[in-house]
Amino acid sequence: MPALKLIKNPGGPVSRSSQVTGGLLAALGGVAIAVQGRINGSLAQELHNGLLAALVSFGGGLLVLITAVLPAKSGRAGLLRLRDALRQRRIRWWECIGGTCGAFLVASQGLAIATIGVAVFTVAVVVGQVVSSLVVDRSGIGPGEPKPLTWTRVAGAAVGVVAVVVAVSTRFTSPGALWLAVLPLVAGLLMGWQQAVNGLVREASGHSLVTIMVNFATGTVVLAVVNLVAARGAAAFPSQWWLYIGGLLGIVGVGGAIVSVRFIGVLMVGLCAVCGQLIGAVLLDAVSGHLVLPTIIGVVLTLVSVGVAALPSGRMKT
Repeated sequence: MPALKLIKNPGGPVSRSSQVTGGLLAALGGVAIAVQGRINGSLAQELHNGLLAALVSFGGGLLVLITAVLPAKSGRAGLLRLRDALRQRRIRWWECIGGTCGAFLVASQGLAIATIGVAVFTVAVVVGQVVSSLVVDRSGIGPGEPKPLTWTRVAGAAVGVVAVVVAVSTRFTSPGALWLAVLPLVAGLLMGWQQAVNGLVREASGHSLVTIMVNFATGTVVLAVVNLVAARGAAAFPSQWWLYIGGLLGIVGVGGAIVSVRFIGVLMVGLCAVCGQLIGAVLLDAVSGHLVLPTIIGVVLTLVSVGVAALPSGRMKT
C-alpha cells in the first residue's frame, strides 16, 4: 500500500457561521439526549422493565410528532415527497429505518444507566460514534459530498476512544458492570449510520419533522415487537409526569442531528452532540453521586477530541 500523503484540504461551500450553528444545534441535541437517558433510566427502574420504558419513550414521541406533522399541509407534502422518492428509488427503503438504531440506544438507556451511570454510558457511546462516523463520512453515505479523512479528524477520533477507556476504567474490576458498557458502545456504532441515512430522508422529504416522525415510527414498531416477544405481564405505571417526557427530549436530540449533519458532517455531529451529552451527564451524575475522577478525565478528553477534530488539516490520501 502506498504511503499516506498530505494534500491541501479543499474545504467546502458551507459558511463558518453555518458550521457553528450546526455544532450548537448538535450540542443542544446532545444535552437533551443526556437528560432523556436519566429519565428513561428512572422510568425503567419504576417499571422494572427497560424495554417497556423505551417503548413508552418512543411511543410518546411518535404521538407528539403525528399531531404536529399530519394536520400541517407542509408535513403531508413532505410525506408525499418521501413516498415519491421511494417509488422512484431516489432513496431506498433501508435508508428509512434509522429509527431502529435509536430504538436500540433508548433501550440501552433503560437497561444500563441505572447501573453504570449517565456519564459512563454517554462516554461509551463515543467510541462507536467516532469510528462509524469516520467510515460513514469517508464513504459519503450521508447527504453532501464525502468528507475526506484528515489527520485532525482521525486524531480527534483516537482521543475519543482513549476517553472511553479512561471513563470505564473503574469498571474493569466489575465484569458485570463493564459488560453493560457494551450496550452503549454498540449503540454508538449504529448512530453514525443512523445520522447519515436520516440526512438522506431529510433531503428526500424536505421536512425535518417528517424525518423525525419516520424515525420514531420505525423505532416504535421495533420496540413494540420486542416487548411482545419478551412480555413480562402487566406493569404498574408511575404517576410522576416527568418520567414520560423522554420522547420529547428524543425529538430534540434527533432533530438537532438531522439539521446539523448537512453542515458539519456525521463525525462532527457525533462529537458536538457528545459534548452536550457529557456536560449534561456530568452534572446529572454529580447530583446523583455516581461521578468519579476517571469519568471526569474521560469527559475532558472527549471535549478535547472535538476541538482536535474541528481543526483544519491536510487530507490523508492513499
